[in-house]
Amino acid sequence: MEPSFEFNWEATLNSIPHLLPGIPYTLLISFGGLAIGFFIGIFFGLLRISPLRWLRWPAIVYVEVFRGTPILVQVLFIFYGLPQILGGPINALVAGIAAIAVNSGAYISEIVRGGVQSIERGQREASLSLGLSRTQAFRYVIWPQAFRRMIPPLGNQGIISIKDTSLFSVIGVGELVRQGQVYIASTFTAMEVYLMVAIMYLAITWTLSIILRQLENKGLVGQ
Repeated sequence: MEPSFEFNWEATLNSIPHLLPGIPYTLLISFGGLAIGFFIGIFFGLLRISPLRWLRWPAIVYVEVFRGTPILVQVLFIFYGLPQILGGPINALVAGIAAIAVNSGAYISEIVRGGVQSIERGQREASLSLGLSRTQAFRYVIWPQAFRRMIPPLGNQGIISIKDTSLFSVIGVGELVRQGQVYIASTFTAMEVYLMVAIMYLAITWTLSIILRQLENKGLVGQ
């Protein structure tokens, strides 16, 4: 028996208006979570390079836990598990942002640690010899250079986090995949709709990649 499936390009195009409402949710979860995760990453990244062991260990535990467990498990724990502890429900959108924040924060902390440690020790010593305090040396000499080197991996993490939002349909967040699932339930055009979902994700991540490439070409990042 020969398969009777025939791809329907019209169905793919017709799905666009139904998928577009998911883009703001995808971007809100991604960039909202990344913004929070950036500050979490800075905090734990600096703890990771602290000379004090009692400060390093909490950061190590945080990084290993959230890098070593799937983000899907993390968002399910936040959405279904935390309400049992807090005694009240958590909004699905808030749960998605929180999952991106804590997950990306673990990876960003390693980016921060690597960026700061990549700066030659002699620059810090030279800054101190010029009369700067340790805080001033870090703020005005070490951090600006380290941050430029961190931008490419931070961009890569951003792309990964954007794609991770596709998993949050399991908690009912109205992002792209969820919008696609709702539309498929009434049209039964799964392949056509998921193709458009993939194209929309690609457009978002490709745009971010182009922006990062332009920054690199202008010498605003890297060395």
